[in-house]
Amino acid sequence: MDPSSLNASTLEALLESAQLLHSSLDPDDLLKHLLRSVMGRLVVARGVVAFREGDTYRVAQARGCKGLKTGDTFDEACAAAAGLGRVVPIATAERTIGLLALGSPPSGAFGDDDVAFLDALAGIAASGIENADTHTQVRRLNDRLDQKIHELRTLLELVRALSSAGEPEEVAHLLGLTLSGRWALTRYAVFAGRAPHAAVVRQKGARLEWDPAWVAELLAAPDALVIDADAASTPLVEAMRAQKIALVLPMRAGDTVMGLAALGPRPAGRPYADADRDYAAGVVAQAAVAFENAFHQREVVERKQLERELTLAATIQKNLFPAHLPALLRCDMAATNRPARMVGGDYYDALTVDAPTPAHRCLLCVADVSGKGIGASLVMSNMQATLRALLGREPSLAELARCTNELLYSSTPDNKYATAILLTIEPFSGKCCYVNAGHTESLVVRADGRVETLPPTGLPLGLFSGMPYESADFDTGVGDAIVLYSDGVSEAMNLADEEFGTERLVTAVRRSQDGGAAEMLAAVMHDVDAFVGDAPQHDDITLLILKRL
Repeated sequence: MDPSSLNASTLEALLESAQLLHSSLDPDDLLKHLLRSVMGRLVVARGVVAFREGDTYRVAQARGCKGLKTGDTFDEACAAAAGLGRVVPIATAERTIGLLALGSPPSGAFGDDDVAFLDALAGIAASGIENADTHTQVRRLNDRLDQKIHELRTLLELVRALSSAGEPEEVAHLLGLTLSGRWALTRYAVFAGRAPHAAVVRQKGARLEWDPAWVAELLAAPDALVIDADAASTPLVEAMRAQKIALVLPMRAGDTVMGLAALGPRPAGRPYADADRDYAAGVVAQAAVAFENAFHQREVVERKQLERELTLAATIQKNLFPAHLPALLRCDMAATNRPARMVGGDYYDALTVDAPTPAHRCLLCVADVSGKGIGASLVMSNMQATLRALLGREPSLAELARCTNELLYSSTPDNKYATAILLTIEPFSGKCCYVNAGHTESLVVRADGRVETLPPTGLPLGLFSGMPYESADFDTGVGDAIVLYSDGVSEAMNLADEEFGTERLVTAVRRSQDGGAAEMLAAVMHDVDAFVGDAPQHDDITLLILKRL
């Protein structure tokens, strides 16, 4: 029926109903107005409004219909069972969006004006419902947009905070606060670590212990792993279940796992929605970068501190070597030390015995401490102090070696010891006495080119307690050269892994023997460098040469 044929009273009621329907953009209020208007105008006791969901209809509003509630499926059978004899489609020109079902009026049937009123009101309601639905969708989209903007701002603030965090512990603290504060969590755990640093752990309400076996699982896991009844049982999942963890977020750095964030359940048992998981995964990804930067910054600080300490140690060790070799009657002497690292374990010294005069005996020493670096340098300094403290107090060179051995054994670790050659020379006569404590066979290159070796006469110093040491004597004449060196000279290696060897050392000494001790030392070092070439220095190099004049 054409609505224009409605009488004035019906049109007025239709207009009032239309105003009510379009006065609200809330779908629930609109449907309540629709039912009240229709049921009041037509004096019916039962009414239902159902919305379309796919191919079915579901109850949105119901009045006076026992057994029907919001959300129930609604069809012709339901309408008949509820005594709803009149079903009017709520439709626009394009589609049917719902149904309006009413019980019978007191007269038992609807008149033509009532039917026209219903049809017209259903059409008006359809446009109002679509407007309200569109408004609701826009509002939801705006709410989601506001939430995304809030999350992005939070992420931006978090990134700024994480970027300024200098320590991994501070990053863990910020991450824990951000995730727990976002969902008001009372239980969470954060693990992050990178070798060689100790792992950073921050927990609240949980007592998880990191298990290296989790790494493979975390590598294969999604960015956000939900721990629920459907999660497959694995060591990681069972450990999380035991601590009532609901969400696990792997913390990755490239193709490795550096830790995880574990979140407890949300208040009231609400699940983590997709948006929640995406947000949490994004926060953890930013935290992983911050952890990497913090660990790297710590390494830089530690490296700089170590470099400062090594520089200081190298300076101290350099000062342990004699600043000037003593001037001896009828003797010329030169020495050098080149550590493989900033500090080394080689040692040389030249000390006058009895009295500091050119005619008195002089003790020469070249030693090589086991190992390299700081540990070896500490033993080297210990030996230097020991020798200087004992010098002149022991009746013989053998007794000096024995006492030095006992003191080093009692004051150094079991794996630290020193090979050494101790040699005394009487400058005027050239008489020499030596003790070789497990050291490289030092050389005596005679003026006529003959070579004699100074073989070991005892074990290395500090290796065993109670060891005896023997000394041996020899004479030197004009032009003879005593060459004391560490194995860093003879065992210097080139890129082909060939050793410099004793023969090349002797050749260099003979070639320069017409010059002084400094020229001979320079010749040996030149030949070593030329032989080694671009190969790295793998051991400390120490060389001391004394030439009789």
